[in-house]
Parts: sequence; C-alpha cells; structure tokens
Amino acid sequence: MQKKYLEAGKLVTTHGVTGEMKVYPYCDSAEFLCGFERLYPSAEGGRPWRVESARAHKGMVLLKLEKVDGMAAARALVGQTVYINRDDVQLPEGSWFIQDIIGLQVVDAETGVVYGTVTDVTNNGAGDIYEIRTPEGKTVLFPAVKPFLEEIDPAGGAVRVKPIGGMFDDAD
Repeated sequence: MQKKYLEAGKLVTTHGVTGEMKVYPYCDSAEFLCGFERLYPSAEGGRPWRVESARAHKGMVLLKLEKVDGMAAARALVGQTVYINRDDVQLPEGSWFIQDIIGLQVVDAETGVVYGTVTDVTNNGAGDIYEIRTPEGKTVLFPAVKPFLEEIDPAGGAVRVKPIGGMFDDAD
C-alpha cells in the first residue's frame, strides 16, 4: 500500500531572525520541494503548514512557514521531518517515488527468478542505485539503468531486471 504522506526533507537550522528555516531536501532537488504550497508535520498528515515562501539556496531550501514568526518559533521546529501529500504531486510518466520502489521484489524479466527485495535507493550522480537484500541475506548494489532495468511495477510488487553475469552471483 502506498503512503499518502511522503518524507520530503528535514528542518536542520534557522536562517535569520524572521522565522525562516533551512531544509535539507530528501527530494531529487531543492527546487522540487520549493513548489509546494503546504507541508505536513507527520507521516499521518495532520494539520498542514502553509508555505509563505520557499527558495533553493546552495542545495538546501530556505523556507518560511505561516505563523512561524521569529527565531524562537523556528528553532522549536528544528530536527523535524516535513512531509508532502502524494496527491499534491503529478510525476512524469515512468517516474516513481523512492518509497514506492523500496520493498519491491527484484525479479529476472526473462526467467522469473527472484533475486531479492529493494531495501534502499541512492543516487551517485550518474543514476539510481538499488540496494537489494538477497534471500541469503547478502546486499547487492544494482545499477538502475535501462540496459539492466526492464520495468518498475509497484502495483505488481516487482522490479523486473535483466542482469548480466556477476551482478547477483560470482559468475563471469
């Protein structure tokens, strides 16, 4: 089941004296997070915070929330994770939230062999890397790029892959 509210960033410090805060974005970019009119305080949603202003600055977001006026009010929120509502986002075709990929089974597109489960997704700048836990408990790093990645199917619970020898075993 897909989560309705997704972790979008963490309030890491105050910025100035007017209640503005720095947010470390968990999104693809700080600019993406700047596009929201409201953020949420928990994974269950709760009463939304209205965003008065947001701008990207050195890979971070400088954020001002409604009714957070002054450094003391902002400081009280430091350390908190902010969430977005999935319904507030229209992803491009073929794009997925990382949280929709984590937990999917990794299956060979041709043979149906199950290689494991996606436990994390990172990006080294050249593309996404899936961390996969095999049934034997081994961790495998898989490059999520077109030659090897056939399909991402969150509704079907699987990522279908076309690995080469050595990706999931010690074969050449």
